[in-house]
Amino acid sequence: MSYVTVGLGGIIGSLLRYFLSVAALSLWGKGFPIGTLLANLLGAFALGWLTKNMYVARKLPPYIVSGIGTGIIGSFTTFSTFSLETIQLVEQNSMFLALIYVIASFIGGLFFAWLGSFIAQKATYTEIESL
Repeated sequence: MSYVTVGLGGIIGSLLRYFLSVAALSLWGKGFPIGTLLANLLGAFALGWLTKNMYVARKLPPYIVSGIGTGIIGSFTTFSTFSLETIQLVEQNSMFLALIYVIASFIGGLFFAWLGSFIAQKATYTEIESL
């Protein structure tokens, strides 16, 4: 069952990332890869939240969690595109933008994964205390 949910989630996540990239390109242009940065930061937050809230609290069956985490979020985020876009910025002699992109991606990703986990944990404890 996990194969099906991961596959379906992969379709959803990749389409969401494509739509986000197209929207970001039309809003901000080509100068900075904001679409990939947004996808990776949103994905880090979502996976942090999902892992803490859904899997640890066992609110959903594992095959659904895999479909959301590996399928949707895994295909929504992309390290390979981040890597390629960083190299393209360097090749265009946009060293400052490349550095900003790398720092924002790594530190932002860690921060948003922590934030998602933190918010889910607070919500879980609040839920438990109210019982």
